[in-house]
Amino acid sequence: MSEQAIAKKQEEVNAIIEKIQNSKSIVVVDYLGLTVDEVTDLRKQLRDEKVQLKVIKNTMMRRALDQLEVDYHKEVFQGPTAVAFSEEDAVAPARILAKFAKTAEALELKGGVIDGTVMTKEEIKKIASLPNREGLLSMLLSVLQAPVRNVAYAVKAVQEQREEAAE
Repeated sequence: MSEQAIAKKQEEVNAIIEKIQNSKSIVVVDYLGLTVDEVTDLRKQLRDEKVQLKVIKNTMMRRALDQLEVDYHKEVFQGPTAVAFSEEDAVAPARILAKFAKTAEALELKGGVIDGTVMTKEEIKKIASLPNREGLLSMLLSVLQAPVRNVAYAVKAVQEQREEAAE
């Protein structure tokens, strides 16, 4: 292989490394068997959540992960592979791809890396079932408000009892 070809491939690997480093999560899927309409729909759903889906050669992805010293599962990068990158929401790719895989049986989750942790497809599916950031914040707020609300009800009940006793 010529030095020029090797340099070009290293540039591609460097671009993948940069993409991985800038992402909060990556999810790897097997897309073989999806129709053009399904791929278009999937890309739109991902784009709406600011997630990019790229088809990357397995050897390039393995080289990038090796250079980053990420201990990944080798079987993930066999066969047709597409990678979803998210720079903002770590759970978004997993959530969207898992939901899409339920209706498009040809799409198969393979694994991924979320916040620096290598995950299997089963772990990705578990992460996908979590609510998004806004949902989690809403739940936390509800939990924090409950004691205050209970104190307010108790104070109101005491006040009503005193008003009834005064009459």
